[in-house]
Amino acid sequence: MGSVVSMYAANWPPKAKWSVDDIPDLSGKVIIVTGGNSGIGDETVYIASHDKTRVDTTIQALKSVIYNEALFIDLDLASLRSVKAAAETFQKLESKLDVLINNAGVMIPDPQALTAEGYDLQFGVNVVGKYIPLLMEAPAAGSSRVVTLTSHGHVLVNGINWDTIMDGPERRNAKPLDLYNQSKFTNIVVADELARRYADKGIVSTQACLIVTNLGRTMSPTIVKIVGYLSYNAAQGALTSLWAATSPETADYLVPWVRIGSPHVKTSDPELGTMLWNWLEEQIKDVK
Repeated sequence: MGSVVSMYAANWPPKAKWSVDDIPDLSGKVIIVTGGNSGIGDETVYIASHDKTRVDTTIQALKSVIYNEALFIDLDLASLRSVKAAAETFQKLESKLDVLINNAGVMIPDPQALTAEGYDLQFGVNVVGKYIPLLMEAPAAGSSRVVTLTSHGHVLVNGINWDTIMDGPERRNAKPLDLYNQSKFTNIVVADELARRYADKGIVSTQACLIVTNLGRTMSPTIVKIVGYLSYNAAQGALTSLWAATSPETADYLVPWVRIGSPHVKTSDPELGTMLWNWLEEQIKDVK
């Protein structure tokens, strides 16, 4: 019953008391948002994505509302080599990173879909691919803030089934929605562990309510229609992550719209956090 109530509260939140008009002056700030070619990433201006055509369209749209032209960084979260190359490219362009918004993701893709390295596509893109930027930037980022978008669906799983991360019988027999929720559960575990290791970096893990974005590009038309009834537009959906990225205040976990919430209790298990962090380090150590 508790999960049902919390899911209802997350998907039908009260009216927001904070708006984009409350965003402080960001002059001189360097901000990256992954997946900025669609969805809530449209609200930011430094774009890391694998789809340059979509990014170019977004950049043109942003010219009417910002003074500086957004920049494109080629990033495919389904390839660790691409992720590492993108992080190295950014480091050549900038000497600091003030805000990283981990926005890109996939939901319920073709069950056969895998990353270049053979991870389940949802876990690979939503978790593993996002780890390299965190690993490379966090130790040297100064007062950086990392915002990780998750989903309240994470409360519907109770942990990480390690046998479903790579392709195999367990993964193939798992429900795609369970694999998605597992990836969102894991996002919070990573964010919590990052905060434990770099507490002075202002790490914030943000839960994003179901919203109308290009996340549905990997879903079947039927599922997209169902999700649409539970969704909000991208501009409204961006409010919580924008607060997390820009507000002088901070919070460990936020729910729509800009309210402090509590994630699944098991996501804060320090032993699980250490185990996951060590596993992720092992996955990326030989990426060239």
